[in-house]
Amino acid sequence: MTSPPMSQDKNKKRVSARERIQEAQRREKQAAKRRQRIVVTVSAVVVLALAGGVAVAIGSASDKNDKSSAAATAPLVIPANASGPDGTVITYGKADAPHTMAVYEDFRCPVCKHFEAANGETVKKLTEDGQIKVEFHLAAFLDKGLGGKGSRTALAAVGAALNEGVDKFKAFHDVLYANQPDEREDAFGDVNHILDLAGQVPGLKTDAFVKAVTDKTYAPWAAKVADAFNDSGVTGTPTVKVDGKQITLFAGNAVVPPEQFTAQVKQAAGLQ
Repeated sequence: MTSPPMSQDKNKKRVSARERIQEAQRREKQAAKRRQRIVVTVSAVVVLALAGGVAVAIGSASDKNDKSSAAATAPLVIPANASGPDGTVITYGKADAPHTMAVYEDFRCPVCKHFEAANGETVKKLTEDGQIKVEFHLAAFLDKGLGGKGSRTALAAVGAALNEGVDKFKAFHDVLYANQPDEREDAFGDVNHILDLAGQVPGLKTDAFVKAVTDKTYAPWAAKVADAFNDSGVTGTPTVKVDGKQITLFAGNAVVPPEQFTAQVKQAAGLQ
């Protein structure tokens, strides 16, 4: 005759095993949902805030101490055509334009890619009449939150492009956003991949550019640019300000269309 206590123990073990399986399945479903999100929630250093369905990457000023050893020990080389304090600003358009559009971005920020896809060309057009110049303030805080070195590597390569010319910088900037990898991947951390993308910009891949990217010549400069972003008081990317006035980039779940973006910029600059 089967002992009742032993039978009860077996039943309890079967229930316990089933509960563990169910719990594992529940966790996997939750993980799958997280992987499907456009942005990733990370540590306190990098937070992806959801506001009205729109994600904005937010960084912490403490990131300025997160430098690679190469950037910390190599000599500082500031690329030609850099502007602003310590060469940490990249100016596009007429340097003496009376109005300034400040653009704050991180090359790994997926929301920056959405903004660039919708209004990147509009930003460029707004400089054409000489009334507005664009000042790019570039960040690298997403490396610390997401892991890897893609933001810093891309930023250093952008320094090499800037050294070749402001137009080369802007074209390369646009190529990087058009080919931005999933934020969970660190494809921009691969120098060879960066060089492949640079081949899409006519005339950019000079011997000097390739050497500068390969040797990480502008890594210390990239660290200074990232530090300047962290010290700017701007915590989210993308952020756009015109003459100090912040522009609304998103409406509900969508990027504002070019007409609305242009109207805001001209209103902030007093051009309409």
